[in-house]
Amino acid sequence: MTSVLSLIAGLTEMGHEVRILTLSRNLHTFSSDNVTYVGSIGAGKIYPNARFKVKRARAAVRELVEWHPDVVHSQCEFCTFRMARRIAEKSGAPLIHTYHTVYEDYTHYFSPSERLGKRIVAFFSRRILSKVDQVIVPTDKVRDLLISYGVKKPIMTIPTGLKFDRFRRSGDRERDLIRQRFGIRKDDIALIYLGRLAEEKNVEEILEFFSRQSNEHLKMLVVGDGPDRKTIENTAWSLGLEGRVIFTGMVPPDEVGSYYSAGDIFVCASQSETQGLTYIEAMAAGLPLLCRNDLCLQEVVIEGVNGYTYDTEQEFQYYLKKLAGDQEHRHKLGKNATRYVFDEFSEKRFADAVTALYQGGKGEAPIHS
Repeated sequence: MTSVLSLIAGLTEMGHEVRILTLSRNLHTFSSDNVTYVGSIGAGKIYPNARFKVKRARAAVRELVEWHPDVVHSQCEFCTFRMARRIAEKSGAPLIHTYHTVYEDYTHYFSPSERLGKRIVAFFSRRILSKVDQVIVPTDKVRDLLISYGVKKPIMTIPTGLKFDRFRRSGDRERDLIRQRFGIRKDDIALIYLGRLAEEKNVEEILEFFSRQSNEHLKMLVVGDGPDRKTIENTAWSLGLEGRVIFTGMVPPDEVGSYYSAGDIFVCASQSETQGLTYIEAMAAGLPLLCRNDLCLQEVVIEGVNGYTYDTEQEFQYYLKKLAGDQEHRHKLGKNATRYVFDEFSEKRFADAVTALYQGGKGEAPIHS
């Protein structure tokens, strides 16, 4: 969703006309502000946040076909994909698809066997992408995965861009207020994880490593919610981390930037990310990264410049001590991080790259589905 909103904002600012087709959060189908919402029901037991279309959308599809889009850009492999494909076929527009999710990291949600789950994912991805003209992926990690699945369509890597205004540090006031709320002192160093609390995010690894740190000034903020929150909280308490690890729960989107600013080091052990937008958000907020090594970080983390990646606990502990023990070094990496993401992952750069791809097809004006 973040990448879709970012792209829409960038394209609109460039003067393109954009219409959106998506699923509503209820059974009602309606249109508002160039967005058509098709009635749906939740299917979260099959896959997190998934929804199924329950209303026929012939009128909505017909209206968008008659609008004569130059490009149809799909962002989902499920219900809206079929509608996007129909619009592209009937309007004669090319169908471009952005593949966001490494589904094989989520097999525990829909398959009793990991091996079978991965085979299902490969078959499903290959079948869906055979019906499009061009595939966009956020990182080479995803491109290489699709190639291994046998996808034959052209694949272009375009990193998602973000609007960074809400992640800029606005001073110490918001930072101090949040730290005071959760009992983090001025001389404490706060690690922060922000994101979904689920098995594939591997938060418990960070907790285990953190529990072996004896520095009493180290604290950790875990910001977010998810299906494994209770399990992760129980792990923290069993490791004796009560008072050192603070679970904030879900926070409003407009406060996310303030929570990043309350931290000193961003940590993550997930290897299920396609690009890891939270890494980029944290860097925009001026935080150095300490994250488990993953292919999606190859163009994000510059070792010793804006953060560190680790493969072993020994490396994690070494880099954490280095960052926690040297304030000047930590601040230097944080400043480098901010400069880097503003140069490499801006909303404008993202929109420019996608527009160039559109113009290589049949036109400039996109529709998102």
